[in-house]
Amino acid sequence: MAVTSSIRESSATVVRAALTGGKRDVKGMVFAAMLLLCLLTAMFTLTVLLWDVVTQAIPVFQKRSTGFLTNDLASSPDKAGVSQGIWGSLVIAAFVVVIAFPVGIAAGVYLEEYAKPSKLTSFIQLNIRNLAGVPSVVYGILGLVVFVQALEPITGGRSVIAAGVTLALLVLPIIIITTAESVRAVPSGLREAGFGVGGTRWETTRDHVLPYAAPGILTGTMLAVARALGEAAPLLLIGAITGRLAEPPGQTFIERMQGKFTAMPIIIYGWANEVNKPGKITGLTFEDLNAAAIVVLLVMVLVLNAAAILLRNRFEKRRQA
Repeated sequence: MAVTSSIRESSATVVRAALTGGKRDVKGMVFAAMLLLCLLTAMFTLTVLLWDVVTQAIPVFQKRSTGFLTNDLASSPDKAGVSQGIWGSLVIAAFVVVIAFPVGIAAGVYLEEYAKPSKLTSFIQLNIRNLAGVPSVVYGILGLVVFVQALEPITGGRSVIAAGVTLALLVLPIIIITTAESVRAVPSGLREAGFGVGGTRWETTRDHVLPYAAPGILTGTMLAVARALGEAAPLLLIGAITGRLAEPPGQTFIERMQGKFTAMPIIIYGWANEVNKPGKITGLTFEDLNAAAIVVLLVMVLVLNAAAILLRNRFEKRRQA
C-alpha cells in the first residue's frame, strides 16, 4: 500500500509539472489559501460560539448535577429540567429511524438500480430534490392538517406521534437523495462482477452494491436525524408545549404517545423567551438553563454521529477486506 501511494504521488507530481510547464500555479495557490482561510474562519466562529455556550452551561451541571437531566419542566430555574424534552426528542428520532430510513433507502436504491430512465423517473427525481429544499415550516403545516386534524383518532392530535411522522417526512427526501448518490458512486465493475458470476439484480444489489454504498448512506441518514432533532418550527405548528408540561400519573405508553409533548428545540425556544429571574436557591437563570439544554442537544447529536461513524468505519473495513 505504501509503495502504491508513493507511485501515485510521484505520477501526480509529474502530470502536474507537465500541465503547468514547470511553473508555479499561483492562481491555484491563492485559491487554496482562500479556501483554507474560509475553513479557519468557520472553525474559529464555531469554536467561539461553542465555548460561550459550554462555559455558561457548566455552572448548571455543577449546581444541579443530574437533577437537570431527570427533572420535568417547571416555572423555577431551581427545579426545571429537560427529561421530558429528551424523551420527546428520542421518540421523534425513533420515528425517523423506523419510517424514513427504510422507505428512503429503498426509494433511493429503486431509483438508481431498478427504475428505467424515462420522463416519469426524471420527474420524480426532480420533485424529490425540490422537496429537499422546502422550508421546514411547510412540513409543519402539512403535519398540522394531515396528522393533527385529519388523523386525530389515530395520532391523538397534537402528539409526539404526529411530530415524529412529520419530521420523518421532512428528512425523507434528504435520505432518498443521499442513498441515490451513494449507490450511483458504486463502480460499475462491482455490478458487472456480480452479474458475471450468475447473480440476479437483487443478489448483486444486496451483496455488492449496498455494502459498498453503506458508508455514504449511513453518513447521510445520521445527518438527517441530526436535522430532525434540531427542528423547532414544525413542532411549534403541531403543538409542542413551550411551557410547563403536566403529565397525569399512571399514564400508559399509548396514552403518553398520544398526549401532549415537548422536545429539546422547543424547550430551548421557550426558555429563551423566559424572564431571566435568578432562582432563590441556586441563583441560576433560564438563560443559564438554556445554555445547558443546548449542550444536552449537542451531546445527543454527537452520540448519534459517533454511532454512524463507527458503523461507517465497520463497513469500510469490510469493503476493503
